[in-house]
Amino acid sequence: QVQLVESGGGSVQAGGSLRLSCAASGYRDSFNCMAWFRQAPGKAREGVAVIDRDGSTVYADSVKGRFTISKDNAKNTLYLQMNSLKPEDTAMYYCAAARQCPWWLRLHPNVYNYWGQGTQVTVSS
Repeated sequence: QVQLVESGGGSVQAGGSLRLSCAASGYRDSFNCMAWFRQAPGKAREGVAVIDRDGSTVYADSVKGRFTISKDNAKNTLYLQMNSLKPEDTAMYYCAAARQCPWWLRLHPNVYNYWGQGTQVTVSS
């Protein structure tokens, strides 16, 4: 059974940094894509960043230049380094994994087969 477990969320002031981690277990084959999504209260879940099997990345325009997605295959762990945080980054952040991920849909939540439980990020002004 696939499990994705996020950690690293918390409360920071605007301009601060956080690093999220997602530990993956319970699968035999590599996922084609792993991603971070976020969802603020009353808003739809949105794709933040994606990394594929080869290490290619895609970012939402709202986080480009501030967030960096990476993975450590040896540790089966996905990361999201978040710098220059803004109050509008406040949300529940979710790790997700997809067995297939067409490049034009990589930031769409429907592509992803597995989800973590989420970790809260709160940025105060």
